[in-house]
Amino acid sequence: MTRLVPRKPVPALEVPTLDGGLWRLAEQTPEKFTMLVFYRGRHCPVCKLYLEDLTRKLGDLAERGVEVIALSTDTEVRARDTAAEWALDGLPIGYDLSVDAARDWGLYVSSSRGKTSLGIEEPALFNEPGFFLVRPDGTLYWSIVQTMPFLRPHFAELVGVLDRIEQMDYPARGEA
Repeated sequence: MTRLVPRKPVPALEVPTLDGGLWRLAEQTPEKFTMLVFYRGRHCPVCKLYLEDLTRKLGDLAERGVEVIALSTDTEVRARDTAAEWALDGLPIGYDLSVDAARDWGLYVSSSRGKTSLGIEEPALFNEPGFFLVRPDGTLYWSIVQTMPFLRPHFAELVGVLDRIEQMDYPARGEA
């Protein structure tokens, strides 16, 4: 498994998006950070709540110079259904993330266990959650990689943390 290191370049990444474009990390020009929120997919009830919360915080994040994308290994059809059914208006959604790309980012990959509590079949393989803040220069600032869908960072708390990071000029940690 890949281990990303703070203050070092992150892997290249490009995914198609629901707006019909191709999102490339190398082309992002955030004021402060690009936030990548890797979610498990349409089948995940925890992801539903998480992305709904993220959608509500998009304005607060934009005010702090953070550009956001949520992405998964889901197909375009599953991603479109997700965006529509979960009311993710304004949240950029990337889809067709390859399992290899997920692993390049250090994400865990799981295999299907059938239908979830939402009544939706899990894909044969899918990425587990991950959260990354990448600086405009393409280096890693912060990452959280999980083996389970539970206990992810709370976006309301994150907004306050971003303010504190800015005030303190807090450096990326964990590179040693």
